[in-house]
Amino acid sequence: MSNSNPDSAIEQSLTQINLKAITKGRTYYASPAAWDDEVLYFLLVDRFSDANEFNGFNDKNGNPIPQGTRTTDLFALTDSGNIDRNTWFDNGRNWCGGNLEGLREKLGYLKRLGITAVWISPIFKQTEGSNSYHGYGIQNFLDVEAHFGTRKELKDLITEAHQLGIRIILDIILNHAGNIFAYKNGNPEYENGQVYEVNGFKLNENDQQGSLPFKEIDLTLHPHAWPHGGVWPKEFQTAETWTQKGQIKQNQWDAYPAYLEGDFYSLKNINHGYSDSNLPEQEVLQHIKNFRRNKTLEYLGEVFKFWIAYADVDGYRIDTVKHMDPGAVRYFTNVIHEFAQSIGKENFYLIGEITGGRSKAINLVDATGLDAGLGIDDIQDKLEFLAKGWRNPGNPENDQQTGYFDLFNNSLVDGKNSHQWYAKRIITMFDDHDQVGTKHKFRYCGQGGAITSKSLPLALALNLTTLGIPCLYYGTEQAFNGADFRTGDEKEDYSDTFLRECMFGGQFGSFQSAGKHFFNESHEIYRYISQICLIRKQHIALRRGRQYLRQVSSTGQANDFYYPTMIGNELRWVVAWSRIFDSSELICAINTDLTTSLTIWVTVDTDLTPPDTPIECLFSTEITDIGKNVTATNTDERTVILITIPAAGFVIYSNNK
Repeated sequence: MSNSNPDSAIEQSLTQINLKAITKGRTYYASPAAWDDEVLYFLLVDRFSDANEFNGFNDKNGNPIPQGTRTTDLFALTDSGNIDRNTWFDNGRNWCGGNLEGLREKLGYLKRLGITAVWISPIFKQTEGSNSYHGYGIQNFLDVEAHFGTRKELKDLITEAHQLGIRIILDIILNHAGNIFAYKNGNPEYENGQVYEVNGFKLNENDQQGSLPFKEIDLTLHPHAWPHGGVWPKEFQTAETWTQKGQIKQNQWDAYPAYLEGDFYSLKNINHGYSDSNLPEQEVLQHIKNFRRNKTLEYLGEVFKFWIAYADVDGYRIDTVKHMDPGAVRYFTNVIHEFAQSIGKENFYLIGEITGGRSKAINLVDATGLDAGLGIDDIQDKLEFLAKGWRNPGNPENDQQTGYFDLFNNSLVDGKNSHQWYAKRIITMFDDHDQVGTKHKFRYCGQGGAITSKSLPLALALNLTTLGIPCLYYGTEQAFNGADFRTGDEKEDYSDTFLRECMFGGQFGSFQSAGKHFFNESHEIYRYISQICLIRKQHIALRRGRQYLRQVSSTGQANDFYYPTMIGNELRWVVAWSRIFDSSELICAINTDLTTSLTIWVTVDTDLTPPDTPIECLFSTEITDIGKNVTATNTDERTVILITIPAAGFVIYSNNK
């Protein structure tokens, strides 16, 4: 019998879901025409807001939040270090208290920041008694974690977000569930595909032996198994659902097929089906052709159709795609895209987390039907360290992809013949919650102290005005400075904790603080992002335009133009680029010299911006320059403009066509 009240009653079986009944008569929020027009914002629900803050921010209508019974005031720099460091760190390893209601009431804060799509960490029910505040240890795929709220609160959040023009992307996991069963003999490791005997499903995280049978749970015999025991819905309560091959070893994260079949630490690997294990790992299309799915993959498709139908979700970010067979990913993307289109979401967005090499990531995105890739290894590094002056921007005149701009200019090397592939199918960001492959983790402002913090606007400029779909990580707009203060390989555990401070303060606020929130709409970085996002919204060239790294010169002499390169180990100079769409050219430039303003000649497009064209300053970190014009001039066969970029500054100029 189908569930007639999905707002409050949680299904125990997929057979209780009637998608036709849920979708009947509903009008769903339409997908955007182009996702490259969007600005994404990623947050961890547990670390964002507990709806107890006052002062510093307004509601969705722009009205101040009255204090009332709220107890968390706005952070000031004098609050830094107001809690013992080790106590603070221990607090960050557990649940902190953020919830969906807190996020709902901060939608105005996000709207005014310039955010158009919010990517939310997994909200699904976790194994009872676990500290998986991050949401990646699912026990019930059809329920919302009680720490965060209820299914209805999720739906109400999405409805209100849509009213403000903000889309919601849910983080989902297909590769694994939580620590939901116990092996017979402890915690075995992956060994040549060996299948290990399972003792039983667990009643909760602390049930080390697994006291429930490892099969469909009969609630008449085990009434205490609902809702916290085993795994739900009941379709996942079969041995065939799980690979049962033990944990991936530390030296196996890139070892095929271990990284496909093994458990992700204590999180149990889901069996989606199989392809020919003798096929080379890199033969993605052959793996897809030979893949044979099992029922579990079909069940996952039904689960995530339900969340679209029920909550009006706009997209999914799929975790750990690297650890899934390409055939499983291809099946899932087809199922979800078709269902979404059937209810009017023509461009439902599926983002795959694909850690590792760029070529493999691009092949997976193309072959599996994913709409975009995230976590591709060299993009984040090159963006961040170019802004800090520790990388070259690149050189489009050679094929050595050593710089950030090379990653886009040399798309032909990756078999792509259009800038639009990168613009629409790569998510770009520099701060995140994992920093896969880094032992001692830190946010952008957590490395190098005040000196590198000064360059944060440069990283944001690159993120928001170059190719790709930009994504901001929560707290970056408040210059969060999380960094692992420990040293030594023996202290690598929980290093990602330092990337996950609380916006609402709690007992794990940024700047080693407690009891103060960070929703400060007057913060200089918040206001800076808001300004850039507005200009991006107004100018299609910044969202969809072709991109060209520009040669620069300090003299303007015809033989003295070049692409900037580091001197020694640092680049303290101007990096300039154009975004061109139709007849419009926007010229952007950052100055990685943190102390000196630089006046530089920058090459522009001769056809679109010929000599004597007035070029308007749309934005500058030196506000007195905004609105002023410079004039394009000719140097030999090159058209150039002379512009001044403030120290650690950013400018945007336009030919106004």
